[in-house]
Amino acid sequence: MSGTARVSSPFVPVPLTPVSFLDRARLVHGDRPAVIDGPLQRTYEEFADRCERLAGATVDLGLEPGDAVSVLAPNVSMALEAAFGFPMAGVVFNALNSRLSAGELAWIVGHAESKVLFADHALASVARSIQQQVPGLRVVVSNDAGASGSGDDGDCEYEARLAAATPHRVEVTEEQSLLSLNYTSGTTGHPKGVMYSHRGANLNALAMAAQGGLDSDAVFLWTLPMFHCNGWCYPWAVTAVGGTHVMLRTLEPGTVWRHIRDDGVTHFNAAPTVLIGLVNDPDAAPAPRTVKVATGGAPPSPTLLSQLAGLNIDVTHLYGLTETYGPSLICDWRREWDGLPAADQARIKARQGVGTLVTSSVRVVDGDGADVPADGATQGEIAIRGNNVMLGYYKDPDATAAASVEGPEGTWFRTGDVAVMHDHGYVEVRDRAKDVIISGGENIASIEVEQALASHPDVVECAVVAAPDDKWGEVPAAFVVLRSGADVTEADLVEHVKSRIARFKAPKSVTFGDLPKTATGKIQKFALRDQLWAGRDRRVN
Repeated sequence: MSGTARVSSPFVPVPLTPVSFLDRARLVHGDRPAVIDGPLQRTYEEFADRCERLAGATVDLGLEPGDAVSVLAPNVSMALEAAFGFPMAGVVFNALNSRLSAGELAWIVGHAESKVLFADHALASVARSIQQQVPGLRVVVSNDAGASGSGDDGDCEYEARLAAATPHRVEVTEEQSLLSLNYTSGTTGHPKGVMYSHRGANLNALAMAAQGGLDSDAVFLWTLPMFHCNGWCYPWAVTAVGGTHVMLRTLEPGTVWRHIRDDGVTHFNAAPTVLIGLVNDPDAAPAPRTVKVATGGAPPSPTLLSQLAGLNIDVTHLYGLTETYGPSLICDWRREWDGLPAADQARIKARQGVGTLVTSSVRVVDGDGADVPADGATQGEIAIRGNNVMLGYYKDPDATAAASVEGPEGTWFRTGDVAVMHDHGYVEVRDRAKDVIISGGENIASIEVEQALASHPDVVECAVVAAPDDKWGEVPAAFVVLRSGADVTEADLVEHVKSRIARFKAPKSVTFGDLPKTATGKIQKFALRDQLWAGRDRRVN
């Protein structure tokens, strides 16, 4: 018999889905804590029951399998329940970035064709504004009463609907079916909807559990927003091992330290800017146990790594995109590097690393799609292939095609990040081909900021690029040509941008004057970036 021949079996395959992790946790860890949300604690049995009731409530709202539903919430119980309850109902769920403006969110909800928006009480006014802009949208508000102690469960529509619902379940029969839609800032106009499958989420969650060192004793603190790539698949990863989810409505360094001391936190994920806040907080003190932290968005500096080590915090550098379910590369540490000088160790830890357990392969390719040499110097674009690559962009086949490149074994996803390849397959990002700024872990499309600036009546021309920043990694920096005779200040333009898009996207600096251009009149953004990044060996931070 040929080793490549397909063999039929009555026992396999069973469709992969992250929902199955909750079934196992309920069976094995049903009496153990699943969720800690303020004064509220729920076991896995209680958590699973609520998720099934959420599925039932979704059906009661008139949604059918394949319909979309959006969620607007901080890291509270409802956001975690959505990761299981909506797939149980067979509907596609869309976690919204709560830092965006109501207008930006309304476009996403409309594009996703969501029929219902579940919103936390703290964001109810934003939800109502979205509802006014999206015809036919239903809004269900949760006051998170059980966790916060405010209000009465009877006054909370979310809790009332769960209490009235019958537990429901739609079995997954096709593992490549659409699980969720996650929107990312693109380089041209509106954001793109990234399609996740049940299979991809299942496998990436298993990779995060294994390589993140999670087990049934793990106590995971939700510092990373769940709207970022479905929390890097950690809602499913932590549940897969029967660990405890500790909800964090508001990210404050002092609160993180309190949870580490009082709730036995063993793991959390955060951008470097959050880690900087932790080491500089007055409550900072060595953790009573080693706390494992995964960070991404920018490489941690040698100084930051040293400070965290002194606080008993062990950091692993990850790399990924919305299109790869979050982390797709990990700086997998080799024991022989332990003896290197601290500066050399930090330089290696700054690398984005090698593919995770479910990333089939990572390449750095030149303009023709050929691999660059692994010399740590020749630059190319990162290309990824594996089960943790998106199904494609929702309703945008042209964008999907543009992000694809043919190569060995089939089609690869082009990340838009310029990198070099070191030995042992370790990748290090040096620049970005796309005009995307990653500030504090948030993606900012430069063209969106440019469009907001250009809407000012006194702006003739503008360009926005990333500038290095010690706190946020990168921040938007604007270069502007004003109309002759205009009396406009930097502060005026910054406020103008803040009035049109999310405030965190506004430029942190505005430089007035002529813009460098090619002979054909195209703005040379690279020249502006070179000006801001002079003296650095890479153009990302």
